[in-house]
Amino acid sequence: MPDIRPLDPLLVNQIAAGEVVERPASVVKELVENSIDAGARRIRIELEQGGIERIEIVDDGCGIESAQLTLAVAPHATSKLRHANDLHSIATMGFRGEALAAITSVSRFSIISRSASEPSGARLDGEGVSFDRPAPCGCAPGTTIVIRNLFFNTPARRKFLRTVQTEFGHISDLVGRLAMSHPATGFVLVHDDRTVLDLPPRQSPRQRIVEVLGQELERELLEVSLDNALTDRPMAVWGFVGTPSVARSSARFQHFFINGRFVRDKTIAHALKEGYRGLLDPTRLPLAVLYIEMDPSQVDVNVHPTKAEVRFRETQSIHGLVLTAVRQRLLLADLTPDATLAPSRTGFAWPTGDAPIVSTEPSATRAFVEHFKALDPVQRGFAYQEIREALKENGVDEPDLFATTPSQPNGVTASTAVRILQVHSSYLVVEDSEGLSIIDQHALHERVMFEELKARVLVGNLESQRLLMPAVVEVRAEQMDLLNTLARLLGKIGVEAEPLGLRSIAVHAFPSFLFERRVDPVVFMTELLDRAAEEGFTPEDEAALHEVLDMMSCKAAVKAGDRLSEEELLELLRRRDAIERGGSCPHGRPTTIRMTLRDLERQFGRR
Repeated sequence: MPDIRPLDPLLVNQIAAGEVVERPASVVKELVENSIDAGARRIRIELEQGGIERIEIVDDGCGIESAQLTLAVAPHATSKLRHANDLHSIATMGFRGEALAAITSVSRFSIISRSASEPSGARLDGEGVSFDRPAPCGCAPGTTIVIRNLFFNTPARRKFLRTVQTEFGHISDLVGRLAMSHPATGFVLVHDDRTVLDLPPRQSPRQRIVEVLGQELERELLEVSLDNALTDRPMAVWGFVGTPSVARSSARFQHFFINGRFVRDKTIAHALKEGYRGLLDPTRLPLAVLYIEMDPSQVDVNVHPTKAEVRFRETQSIHGLVLTAVRQRLLLADLTPDATLAPSRTGFAWPTGDAPIVSTEPSATRAFVEHFKALDPVQRGFAYQEIREALKENGVDEPDLFATTPSQPNGVTASTAVRILQVHSSYLVVEDSEGLSIIDQHALHERVMFEELKARVLVGNLESQRLLMPAVVEVRAEQMDLLNTLARLLGKIGVEAEPLGLRSIAVHAFPSFLFERRVDPVVFMTELLDRAAEEGFTPEDEAALHEVLDMMSCKAAVKAGDRLSEEELLELLRRRDAIERGGSCPHGRPTTIRMTLRDLERQFGRR
């Protein structure tokens, strides 16, 4: 066993640097956070070769007194903590007192600083743990730190650095996040003598976000806000989320800030995604910039060397706050995307022929709707025999578009008519206040049924239809094991099934509305069990129920190519106006796009 000896101070700092300083962006993060803690109103970041050769940070903060300049680069020396209890309520960006010592241990550095109380400043130069005595110098109040030749004395670490453009990309993203979390502070970013970012101080949060993320997003940002100040654990969330049309394929465009600190957190990310459930394709992620303010004692920021991850005392409170704020805002928003027409010589080619007029004058169809109104919520949409009788009494053929919960017309009265053009038996074109709405009939019908079924299962199990002969489904061994696990979920949707031998399941009862829509029980159950096996359904999980209701809606909805009668077209539009989130199907695809009058006028040369 070798003798136990204290490590060399340089090695101690280099080990710390291995945890804190991963790349040039790590240096910029720690130094800029120090500038923010110093109360800087303006921060300038200059880089050479992606920060590999040179990083210079200039701020107008409170500065460092000349007598303490040497202490500033000592390990675990800080002005931000006094007692151990302070670790349980961190209110500053930095606090460990190891960052500056770790950074200077793997670089050649210069620090120039002056506090407002001193007539002149001081300069400290060095490399590694070797440095000169601080020398007096003239400078403005604030601090300038220059880091040169990063990892010059740890060549193995330097080899792992990426290209100049990659390293600069990391810094650019970082500075953007820091700028969004501190809109009152001005930021300038210069790379190889080219100004990349110039953000003035005292901007509003919205101005700052738009400047960082891009002006083209301004119309697509929805403000969210929720405060539970009256609870025992007060916290608030504020910020912006993007419309589904600007969703991205990665989480890179999700920015979460806790008390001004950027964090990566699975709880917040999950709450955000749940807020968009049914509005986005599962492979897409919403864009968001969310600021959460809470008592510092309720969040532990000391769980990760780079402070990029945190631990909440009460994760459910955070999850509920974010989910509620996002859902409430999305429900209030008009999420219908505009159709962008590409410039062309001929403009937009309109289909030939007149659109049929679907009237809402009193008719047998209205009697059909009135009959639905008279039913109590449990009966609505599932009393098939009464519906057929009511239709026959009024001389109406049963429409292909079956109803579950009828809606009231929205903006359509008995004295008005709606023009509806069904294009290729797949899309509906309708005039609205903005111009034209183009509707995917399958996607809209799927969303309508999904929302109505979801409301229905809150009242009780869906109605079942007994099969004269059980439908036999061949399954794999692991799927057979799922049958007991999914029993409660299957009962909720109106499926009654039991094992039949070692590799078969007998379906004795099937949801009535799927039966009416001629959905094959074998095909449906095979797909349901496949999904359950692949995705690990948790029967009590709301997401699993939504997944199954989505399957049912998709199977039963009218398809592209189905010709709809005038009564069915009108009924579909009525039901759209009565549901939430009618702008997208449960998969997240849009049900409707809008072509504005401005777009039409531009295409026809009127603008």
